[in-house]
Amino acid sequence: MGRGQVKVIVLRTAGTNCDAEAAFAFENCGAQVRAVHINQFFDGRSRLHDGHILVIPGGFTYGDDIGSGRILANELRLRLGEDLGRFIGDGKLMLGICNGFQVMVKAGILPGPLDAQPGKGHDSFFPREEPAGAQTATLTDNDSGKFEDRWCHLKTEGKSVWTGGLGDVVYFPVAHAEGKFIPHSRDVLAKLRDNGQVAFRYCNPQGGKPSYPENPNGSVDDIAGITDKTGRILGLMPHPERHFLFTQHPCWTRLSLPAGKAGPNGKHGHGAKIFANGVQYVQKHLL
Repeated sequence: MGRGQVKVIVLRTAGTNCDAEAAFAFENCGAQVRAVHINQFFDGRSRLHDGHILVIPGGFTYGDDIGSGRILANELRLRLGEDLGRFIGDGKLMLGICNGFQVMVKAGILPGPLDAQPGKGHDSFFPREEPAGAQTATLTDNDSGKFEDRWCHLKTEGKSVWTGGLGDVVYFPVAHAEGKFIPHSRDVLAKLRDNGQVAFRYCNPQGGKPSYPENPNGSVDDIAGITDKTGRILGLMPHPERHFLFTQHPCWTRLSLPAGKAGPNGKHGHGAKIFANGVQYVQKHLL
């Protein structure tokens, strides 16, 4: 990767299956992307410090054998906690999609410290005595009791590096069996709201309160994605990389939106703006 380029690391391990789509999205926004197996971090062949953006893509890591994302979350927390803390403390970006969101939540990376002041350094995220923050939320079995594979409308909320300019309502697909977001307590939920950490909520096509299957999993408060307090770390269950191109919309042949509108137009779909935002932030603040 050349100097002056936005460097994206897409994390891979057993069961990852959306890494190519995530890499495609960032490459088409001008970033240089490396897919790195987690073992390369363990044995020193790769360094997390070399990237500006860390992506944990979708899939079913380690078969989700003891719960979705749990094993990879433990590996990150116990074996890469110090490096991750330094990465976050340096003001870099993270994006977790579907299984990646599950990993981030169960590693304590999201929602992160709800009361700490942002930007205080990596020790505020990963204390020395415990290499990850406490888990204050989870993602568990869908209320429907089945794998949900459908397109959903999402209401964009909060203020995040990743979500600027998306428009009020976006349209992404979901594909998960354990996507129900549950905060640890009412206090945690209140702090997520008060801090502006809720990035996406499931909604109906007009942006109003959803019912099933508009909320496909029964998430508390219809939450589909959250950030840390800085807005630099985003996790969401729906797949923006699967609506990066206009032609990925299930009804693309019947859509006709003027260029410049927030939504599918010309080449790109709703998801493209998320990846472009990440690349532009690095160009402005980290290069």
